[in-house]
Amino acid sequence: MSALEAYTPRLHTALTTSSTTGNALRMLLAWAAATAVLAARTLRLSLSLPTINVVRAAPSRNRLPAYLARATAIAAVITQAGIAVTGSVVRVTGSGLGCPTWPRCFPGSLVPQPHPEVATVHQWIEFGNRLLTGLVGLVGLACLVVAVAVRPRRWRLVSLAATMPLGVVVQAVLGGVTVLTGLTWWTVAVHFLVSMVLVWLAVLLVAAFTEGDAPPRWHLPGPLRGLLYTATTVLAALLVAGTLVTSAGPHAGNTATPRLTVSVPALTQLHADLLVGFLGLLVGLGFALRAAGRVPARTWRRYLVLVCVVLAQGTLGVVQYLAGVPEVLVSLHVLGAASVVVVMAALWTSCRVRDDLFAVTVGSARPLASAGTG
Repeated sequence: MSALEAYTPRLHTALTTSSTTGNALRMLLAWAAATAVLAARTLRLSLSLPTINVVRAAPSRNRLPAYLARATAIAAVITQAGIAVTGSVVRVTGSGLGCPTWPRCFPGSLVPQPHPEVATVHQWIEFGNRLLTGLVGLVGLACLVVAVAVRPRRWRLVSLAATMPLGVVVQAVLGGVTVLTGLTWWTVAVHFLVSMVLVWLAVLLVAAFTEGDAPPRWHLPGPLRGLLYTATTVLAALLVAGTLVTSAGPHAGNTATPRLTVSVPALTQLHADLLVGFLGLLVGLGFALRAAGRVPARTWRRYLVLVCVVLAQGTLGVVQYLAGVPEVLVSLHVLGAASVVVVMAALWTSCRVRDDLFAVTVGSARPLASAGTG
């Protein structure tokens, strides 16, 4: 028998002994009973409420294996860089107006046609470059499909992937403007620079497939990050200066195209000065990385590759200038520029890490985002 059951008869006797005392006790008991009932209901309600948990995002369940997703992004890097190189081939062979209209090659025809004023070889070089644009677009679309297939949905990944097909559309329009304006020098320059931006974004996409979506945690202290930002800015200026040298140089894409009326030696000196400045920043970054310590091995590897690629690109530029800007070296120089952008972007991604997002869930854990594709 519980203590409450033993106490109940004595409580009943006390309540019936005095009417005044009994009334007061009955009121007190009623209030206590009501309070107890309310407390019990509140306790049951609190026990039945779902719990609020903070959990690390669960691994995503995707329809495609991780290696295939990463391979698709790498294909985007290759095709975005490759189309810049084939564009240089069009320019140095004088085939820029091999298809004098856009989007058709000739009025009334999408494909090359015999024409007394346009050599067949020029037609097919330009038309082949347009066909390659379609391949770049298909690869970009594949990147977007793969990114959308990742579960849970990752908006940063999807946004980066979407820049690939959208960039191809922008490039197609710029290509049309370039043709319709007769290869005006500034249109050719913008066409190339947009390609370099897309190459950079493609490298970020490769990294995004293997990292999370949390804000980046940098391996570098603030001053070193500032040095990295400065080097990236100087690289952008170096690319712009390179397009200006090309715009004033001999390879216009067509003999009738007007050139940028600025001294080639002056522009070449500007380009060389920026290259020396970029190399100086890279040397300073190397010493700073060593002084900082605890830098990931992959960052060192990419840094050393970048230094080697920049030195090779600088050497190629000097040889190209002294040799009178031969066509083959021009295209190799464009390939070198794209390679510098690839390695610089890869170095950038190795200097920070993006963790999985933490998901706040009510009841059962339902992740908000994932770190990758497998």
